[in-house]
Amino acid sequence: MDEEDRDPVRFLTYLFAAMREVGIDAGEGILGTLQTSRPLRLEMILAALLPKIGVTPEPFILVLDDYHVVDSKTMDDAVAWLIEHMPPQMHLVIVTRQDPDLPLARLRVRDELTEVRTNDLRFTTSETAEFLGTVMGLSLSEEDIVLLATRTEGWIAGLQLAALSMQGHPDASGFVQSFTGSHHHVMDYLVEEVLQTQPVNIQDFLLHTSILDRLSGPLCDAVFHMEAGNQEAASRFGQDMLEYLERANLFIVPLDNMRHWYRYHHLFADLLRKRLHQRIIQNKEKGVTDIAELHIRASAWYEDNGLVMEAFHHAAAAHDVDRAVRLIEGGGMPLLFRGAITPILNWLESLPQTELDARPSLYVMHASALLMAGQMKEVERKLQAAEHALQGAGQAMKTPDLIGHMASIRAALAVSRHQADTILAESRLALEHLHQGNLPVRAATMWSLGYAHQLQGDHAAAGLAYSEALSISRKIGHLIITIMAELGLGNIREADNQLRAAAGAYQQVLGLAGDPPLPAACEAYLGLARIAYEWNDLDTAEQYALRAFQLAQQFEDTDRAVACEVFLAKLKLALGEWREAAAVLARADRSARQQHFLNQIPHIAEVQVLILLHQGDVEEADRLAQQYGLQFSKARVHLAKDHPTAALDVLETLRRQAEANNREDERLKVMVLQAIALHGNGDKIKAVKRFADALALAESEGFIRTFLDEGAPMKGLLREAAGYDIMPNDLGRLLTAMEAEGLEIEDEPDRRSAQAGKLLIEPLSNRELEVLRLIAQGLSNREISERLFIALTTVKGHNRIIFDKLQVKRRTEAVARARQLGLL
Repeated sequence: MDEEDRDPVRFLTYLFAAMREVGIDAGEGILGTLQTSRPLRLEMILAALLPKIGVTPEPFILVLDDYHVVDSKTMDDAVAWLIEHMPPQMHLVIVTRQDPDLPLARLRVRDELTEVRTNDLRFTTSETAEFLGTVMGLSLSEEDIVLLATRTEGWIAGLQLAALSMQGHPDASGFVQSFTGSHHHVMDYLVEEVLQTQPVNIQDFLLHTSILDRLSGPLCDAVFHMEAGNQEAASRFGQDMLEYLERANLFIVPLDNMRHWYRYHHLFADLLRKRLHQRIIQNKEKGVTDIAELHIRASAWYEDNGLVMEAFHHAAAAHDVDRAVRLIEGGGMPLLFRGAITPILNWLESLPQTELDARPSLYVMHASALLMAGQMKEVERKLQAAEHALQGAGQAMKTPDLIGHMASIRAALAVSRHQADTILAESRLALEHLHQGNLPVRAATMWSLGYAHQLQGDHAAAGLAYSEALSISRKIGHLIITIMAELGLGNIREADNQLRAAAGAYQQVLGLAGDPPLPAACEAYLGLARIAYEWNDLDTAEQYALRAFQLAQQFEDTDRAVACEVFLAKLKLALGEWREAAAVLARADRSARQQHFLNQIPHIAEVQVLILLHQGDVEEADRLAQQYGLQFSKARVHLAKDHPTAALDVLETLRRQAEANNREDERLKVMVLQAIALHGNGDKIKAVKRFADALALAESEGFIRTFLDEGAPMKGLLREAAGYDIMPNDLGRLLTAMEAEGLEIEDEPDRRSAQAGKLLIEPLSNRELEVLRLIAQGLSNREISERLFIALTTVKGHNRIIFDKLQVKRRTEAVARARQLGLL
């Protein structure tokens, strides 16, 4: 590990690569999380990785080497969490020069910690003798060996450096006698000795390549710029040199089995860099290559080989701001959109204000990075600094694209606050000024525009904006905007009562989000939960909702987890678990108020009204409905008070609003409640007609809960509608669902007595009754096979037997006959 591994994205990238070495694939979902624009919570991402580890059959060891250089509380907390939760086949080794800030005392008490400390690592005199003689090929007296072991205190690095210095030394014993000083002074002296004993070209190679964190032959060739008449020999020089250094034990460590990548021992690299710096200062007038030039060479090589993040790192080290900016912009896909937020933020914060004032685009870049990091408070200040710098720079610097980018960032800020008017104004300004080729920012802006239209209820405009954002993001491979645009389209279709199309969009998101999925997939799972709920598949709805809640908890500073809990409370209520529903809702209410998610409070109050009505507390339900202006809740309260005329007045206003705004979901709810209110008002013919209209609107999409959730008032309406020949299949599906909830629809006495005499010659089996109930719910043969986990041909066979026993030829006849016989 090194200091840059404080960045969660970098740390997780290397961790997942290490896991793949033992056959544990993190999956596209977890890897995709690294591209998200939201702050990463390491513990949540590690939690998503644990199931992958849990199914690994063989034990393995994860080693975090040089852990001390990271020095990050965030990393310490994540590693402590991992230690607490890792499966038994996983073992963790931490190599560090100082005690990490981990719960070591607790681990000792539990006997879960093995410690190998300085005294354990020191070479004994016999080990020193074996190392010097066998490994380093030195022939020393026992007295010299004991003295050398004492002087180095058994420190292997010091012994190795001393041995390298003594190789070929005319007076090895005299060298040992003069070997004194502390470790740091000894290292300085010995590196000097080691370097001086090497040929000049090797000394130059070591010094020039010391700027690299990782070494490969071609990279070293690019940095060292070895001149050679033989081009083929020159192209192999770096690789040959690395292999020579490994054979000579010159503090180089291979990083892969193929010997393509190496690194220097960290302390050795530090000392080489110090020596390089001293050499450049001492020989500046002789035209010696400076450190910045070496970093630029490394940056150019990384860029040519498609490693843009590493190229940026070296450009920043060279203080080449223009090159760093170009690399961040990423040739069409900025590094910020690839998850490289922390290193870019760190670099921008290290720049002097004069550099930023000279390049207003850097302020805008800083604002964009802060937005993606979730540091909202500072974003506007950076944008204002950019505007001030632009005024000072004159009109030539006021590029339209930069103005458009600033407007896009302000639109995104308004999205987080659900401010539709501001989003619209800033998004339109952005699209007016952005360059046509700036596709990543245009895609993000189009999504913001779609969200504003959705907030305002203009679904047609929102759909067009989301579709445009989706088209652009697919073209450039911007995964996050692709997912967000698909989610937006799913939301629009769901609100337009197109449940099957919405479910398809949400499933598309899950396909993009990978396995395990990106946290952004929580919205798709929640959408699927709402649809499964509407289809009265409550078990599936609960599974989807719990998955959504788990993913939502990986986000910081969003209301998604609260939204999941509000839905779960409504689901509990449908299951008859109203106490559990109240408990879940109380927890959601606390979270919303503590975290100031005020937009969720009305949704919470709406479900609270349902619970209060279930408990018979009509007055408190009325108070809540009035307090938060919940019009649908007001109508239900009026119905609970047996004031259908007042309910109809409220519903008429809602009907006009729904039709004016083309809100199909609200229009359906209004129609259902109007039918109940008309029935309660004694206008039964109008009630049945309005109920039939609602059934027709919901027919093709399988709506059930919109009707069923109205409870006892719906019971009377269904009894009335059963006497009319209106959409018998859909009505039958609702009757079956209501009976399953314990709200049976009683038949007239003469009809029930007639049913008693109509007994089947051969009764239906339990499985046949099960199939018959699903037929009555309107499920196709394929849907029945999937629901019951049986073959399609088996379902068709059951159908033939059911039809024979009921003496009918078609499904509708089977359902009607079964109702006559009291089987449904």
